[in-house]
Amino acid sequence: MKTKEAEVAINEHYGELKFLCEQEVERAFPEGALNIRPGLIVGPHDFTDRFTYWVNRVAKGGEVLAPGRRDKEIQFIDVRDLAEWILRLVEEQRTGTFNATGPDSTLTMEKFLEECNSTLENDADFVWVDEQFLLGHKVEGWSELPLWIPDSMYMNGFLGVDIQKALQAGLRFRPLTETIRAIREWEMTRETAERKAGMDPEKEQAVLKDWQQRAL
Repeated sequence: MKTKEAEVAINEHYGELKFLCEQEVERAFPEGALNIRPGLIVGPHDFTDRFTYWVNRVAKGGEVLAPGRRDKEIQFIDVRDLAEWILRLVEEQRTGTFNATGPDSTLTMEKFLEECNSTLENDADFVWVDEQFLLGHKVEGWSELPLWIPDSMYMNGFLGVDIQKALQAGLRFRPLTETIRAIREWEMTRETAERKAGMDPEKEQAVLKDWQQRAL
């Protein structure tokens, strides 16, 4: 088991490697360059299924396994908002380095799931399951339960990035309801049942059953 110090060191090293490419760009264009650091990019035609999983799962209804803390902060950006903003920056010949994710105010996992429920006019029942219980049942964050990163991984900054500089440079966001609705409409046109992220329905039901029996 890795210690907290080891996890933090790994995250810092990953961050250093991530920005080596930016250093190369700046070296090649010393007069100025535009570097964009996007967060999780979502929207129609996103075949990673990381955001799409939740939209589809809520649309299915019933008891939905909701992971960890209700107030855990999450971030993502609609690809259309990102693309439009980058094009404007290029047209304006802007330079600099920008964190590009959203929204422009704190969004919690609970608020996000409730927004999915409301937008899809559904009645899904969210069952919030403790992180340690999930880990004990070998539930994987991010892949099986997208947008959820266990607190024990010490990666709070991963979905809590400061985007003030990007906002000052004109980054704007469409309503979350538009993203949810567009993803659901696109999902209904997909011909394959294969999904790259999300929890297997049978495993979800098994975990929920164990959780409910534990609570009795």
